[in-house]
Amino acid sequence: MRQEIDCNHHEHRALIALGSNVPSVAGTPADTIHNALSLLKEAGVKVLDVSRLYMTPCFPAGAGPDFVNAAATVVCELSPTDLLTLLHHVEARLGRVRETRWAGRTLDIDIIAIGDRILPDRETFLHWQNLPPDRQQDVAPSQLILPHPRMQDRGFVLIPLADIAPDWRHPVLDLSVTDMLRQLPESARQGVKPL
Repeated sequence: MRQEIDCNHHEHRALIALGSNVPSVAGTPADTIHNALSLLKEAGVKVLDVSRLYMTPCFPAGAGPDFVNAAATVVCELSPTDLLTLLHHVEARLGRVRETRWAGRTLDIDIIAIGDRILPDRETFLHWQNLPPDRQQDVAPSQLILPHPRMQDRGFVLIPLADIAPDWRHPVLDLSVTDMLRQLPESARQGVKPL
């Protein structure tokens, strides 16, 4: 898969999270994650580091089979929105259909952070970060929010991230991945097991 997006001007380091809980054209959820990383490389994205694969309970509970999750550090010159577009192309290529928020899926790739960027601005980030849990399933932002506003709440994101970027610091919370993981309730860590 070749994207017509230029990756050769100013490189940015991004942290991405990958998850799958439904077989795809690539095979099992683990196969799907490996294939997604290969497709990113084919598109000119440098994959610097990849976490172990983890089996994680489906989120939200009862929405489908358990997930396989991973995190990766990638480098590319794409703008944040162009990187998101590329990730959506990879998801679609591997069979992702967006029907219901948080439904089972062949592949989900999220940008967790790009360096210390806050996008689109601090006020918008804080709005989405502080969204009450009962609203999170019903509404999604229409633009990219960075860092990912829920990362600090999710063991299935933080545990893989700790493999590859334990010292990355959240530009709003001023906490490292290790710090956020330490503060995570045990209930959010339960069931996240390396494969």
